[in-house]
Amino acid sequence: MTKLSVNINKIATLRNSRGGDVPNVVKFAKDVQRFGAEGVTIHPRPDERHIRYQDARDLKPEVYTEYNIEGNPIKSFLDLVLETKPTQVTLVPDAEDAITSNAGWDTIKHKDFLIDVIKEFKQNGIRTSIFVDPVLEQIEGAKATGTDRIELYTEAFAHQYSLSNKEAIKPYTACAELANKLGLGINAGHDLSLDNIKFFKENIPGLLEVSIGHALIAESLYLGVENVIQMYLHKLK
Repeated sequence: MTKLSVNINKIATLRNSRGGDVPNVVKFAKDVQRFGAEGVTIHPRPDERHIRYQDARDLKPEVYTEYNIEGNPIKSFLDLVLETKPTQVTLVPDAEDAITSNAGWDTIKHKDFLIDVIKEFKQNGIRTSIFVDPVLEQIEGAKATGTDRIELYTEAFAHQYSLSNKEAIKPYTACAELANKLGLGINAGHDLSLDNIKFFKENIPGLLEVSIGHALIAESLYLGVENVIQMYLHKLK
């Protein structure tokens, strides 16, 4: 069964819009775990426009499932991850002004940089994952960095699937097959939803974990958080 990690950034966005502490991100993280989620994901950005660095610290003692922190490994992010020591760090090459992640790493161009960063995390007992586009050469490049896993960037699949183009899954399947051969664990995320998650999972051999935030929170507005998490878990079996 593929694990479901819930990205709670949108809860922090809602909290920050009023300047108080409602909804409380720590309580929400505890609740989604109680409802069955097998991990909690956060993606703090330098401007702290949603998840704040202090949130990462506050969440550490409360996440008893898998704790995944995503982000661009600038110094402040590196320091935060080494301080909090989550289960997994997912390296994402997002620009500081990006609304959301919009590209995977060029694992060939940035090989030496990624090797150094990953080595430090692994020396501290933190599992590593690299956010990558579904390109075979980038999977091979990821293997050369020493990372434990890759996270397939699924926006292109999700968009094409919404247009009834199921052929869009093919590069993801090919990359998953290669990753399996290379001994890389496979995660996935970005625009996965209740509409497309079952098809995606069925076509990605060895899919270990999906990280879902925006869609899950939006769906929960209509269907309820506990119900939506159970719906995802059912589709991921």
